[in-house]
Amino acid sequence: WDAAGFAVFLASNYRVRFLCTRQFQNKIEESVYTVIKHQIERFGLEHEFTVYSPSSGGKIVHNGTGSEFVFYGIWRHIDEIKSLEGIDVCWIEEAHNLREDQWRILRDTVRKEGSQFWIVFNPNLQTDFVYQRFVVDPPPRSVVRKINYPENPFLSETALETAEEVRQEDEEEYRHVYLGEPRTDDDRVIIKRSWLEAAVDAHKRLGFEPTGRARLGFDVADDGDDLNATVSVKGVVAQDADEWKGLEDELLKSCTRAFGKAREIGAEIVYDAIGVGASAGGKFAELNEPIPAKKEIRYQAFNSGSAVVKPDSEYAHGVLNKDHFANLKAQAWWLVADRFRATYNAVEKGESVNRDDLISLDSSMPYLEKLISELSTPRRDFNAAGKVKVESKDDLRKREVSSPNLADAFIMAYAPTDRDIPDYGAIV
Repeated sequence: WDAAGFAVFLASNYRVRFLCTRQFQNKIEESVYTVIKHQIERFGLEHEFTVYSPSSGGKIVHNGTGSEFVFYGIWRHIDEIKSLEGIDVCWIEEAHNLREDQWRILRDTVRKEGSQFWIVFNPNLQTDFVYQRFVVDPPPRSVVRKINYPENPFLSETALETAEEVRQEDEEEYRHVYLGEPRTDDDRVIIKRSWLEAAVDAHKRLGFEPTGRARLGFDVADDGDDLNATVSVKGVVAQDADEWKGLEDELLKSCTRAFGKAREIGAEIVYDAIGVGASAGGKFAELNEPIPAKKEIRYQAFNSGSAVVKPDSEYAHGVLNKDHFANLKAQAWWLVADRFRATYNAVEKGESVNRDDLISLDSSMPYLEKLISELSTPRRDFNAAGKVKVESKDDLRKREVSSPNLADAFIMAYAPTDRDIPDYGAIV
């Protein structure tokens, strides 16, 4: 209502072209058309505007300034939107469903000097694109404003009483529905975001220093928009992350970058051996050639589709690894999830937990927010035999989720092995 009121004010005083969008709009009445029409009537400005009926396209035009409002559903009319010109304000209503590829199209379409986007939504998950892009890390020259029911002087007593009832029954539900706070956790994911947030600087909060073996997980870019990524850890503390674009024919260059970081921190490398990464071991061997034997960088391959480590060992409650996990990737993700859950219990509930069973995320590490988002995105899945597995990259793409390169590198840094990394060489 505020956006509609301000839009009517601008249209009455300036020549402005509004593009009013939402994800799904099967008929004009589902858009903000009705709210704008009501605001025009509320301000007594009916004589200044021509409001076309839905059967006539539903456009609204100011008779004096020439301002106009046009209405489109993004999902079905994105190609038509791309052809629009001269848009001053793009108002995206109920924007929680906005996808990254759609945003790029809208951003590149609305490029008139001084043009604006009004993005209005009720947050859903903290990991959703629109929340991450416009609230967590908003673009330059942005104004971010949270608006909640306590600011509404017209709210009925019944609504206020209902809000208070919900607050007393379920504080988390109240904060989401009435205070607009995004949900932290998706119950379908393997690693909950709340666990990850509790793990930030957990080593400092629990009073211990980073010690133990240094490892560097290296996710090798495959093709297209995929990125290389590394995550460096020392014992239970993740300390550094890196991400960069590297083409298939630049494998040596990317391996050199990862190798250099490993030498800098004295880390062993665990690298993705699927696809382009299958040749990374040979590159590391080349890079090791001029280095004295005692200072060579140790490395091993991680094949996500291979069999689980220690298949006949018990995972939990009498269930063997080989009976619970579909592959090594699933085993690696679940073991990391167990450690984050243990960290959450230690930090938030004060439970006594073996230090080696924890994971801490150093708050100074680059890409921390992106890493948390990626780790809390993949969902549980199952194969035909009922064994757990990780949501595939193809299924992530169907949800408009980019490849979780940093997360994959992180998982490799903590991946289980049958034995310690050998003195030198690759294990596949």
